[in-house]
Amino acid sequence: MSTSTPPPLADAVASDSTLRRFLHGLPGVDPVGLEARAAALGTRSIKTTAKAYAIDLAISMIDLTTLEGADTAGKVRSLAAKALRPDPSDRTAPTTAAVCVYPDMAATARAALGDSDVKVASVATAFPAGRAALDVKLADVRSAIAAGADEIDMVIDRGAFLAGHYLKVYEEITAVRAECAGRARLKVIFETGELSTYDNIRRASWLGMLAGADFIKTSTGKVGTNATPANTLLMLEAVRDFRAATGVQIGVKPAGGIRTTKDAIKYLVLVGETAGPDWLDSHWFRFGASSLLNDLLMQRQKLRTGRYSGPDYVTVD
Repeated sequence: MSTSTPPPLADAVASDSTLRRFLHGLPGVDPVGLEARAAALGTRSIKTTAKAYAIDLAISMIDLTTLEGADTAGKVRSLAAKALRPDPSDRTAPTTAAVCVYPDMAATARAALGDSDVKVASVATAFPAGRAALDVKLADVRSAIAAGADEIDMVIDRGAFLAGHYLKVYEEITAVRAECAGRARLKVIFETGELSTYDNIRRASWLGMLAGADFIKTSTGKVGTNATPANTLLMLEAVRDFRAATGVQIGVKPAGGIRTTKDAIKYLVLVGETAGPDWLDSHWFRFGASSLLNDLLMQRQKLRTGRYSGPDYVTVD
């Protein structure tokens, strides 16, 4: 885990003015070039043996998620059971990386997952809007960790970011980071659909990494535009360049709107071709998803048996 701004970039966060100068000094993003590269990488075809490997890898990278007002303890237990054994008919199917829930459901998820390798991830800091005082956000984080969360998915204050109050956003992330230190990995959500420009997504990526994020995450899944190949590609470039500058590796989590095996494989190609093979592991790359697992399992069954099972065979509800 990163614990503070790495020494090579410590001067960048010395003051509001130095942080602004650093973030606005990052290279501008060519939107046409970015989207063209993301689209080109998305056309790569893979062989059947590679597809089988990619499907299992994608399953192992899923943060199986339920973040609804109507969530119940029974639904969370059902989700945890699916995370532990995604395909009851095939014990070779890998477990998912985590189950992601609201803080008040973290204890239920923890009890259901027991001492398995599947992590409990909990959204916090007044998710999804992030409109709360810092002490309320920190209490949210403490509550989730006390209930057994291994990972915290926090949202940044997009209003402060868009107003140019970068140091305020940085200090909030570092305060949450301090609550997580030694107890939980921290994923920082930017809500890329509300940041308006690719330049802002690049700046937010570097701001989150400077503040000590273990992961940078596209979105909450609660707005119209969530993860896209282009915004994920941009974030993958950021973590690659950050490691080159500091030696510190940061994970990436696209979330929202990734529903099919074809989509998931496109993202895995983006990872391998942009950040590199070191990120092709659930410790460094995750999918925030609820329905993606169903399609991956159907495609996996097709490769194994030569036929599809119906979608009702693999759903949770």
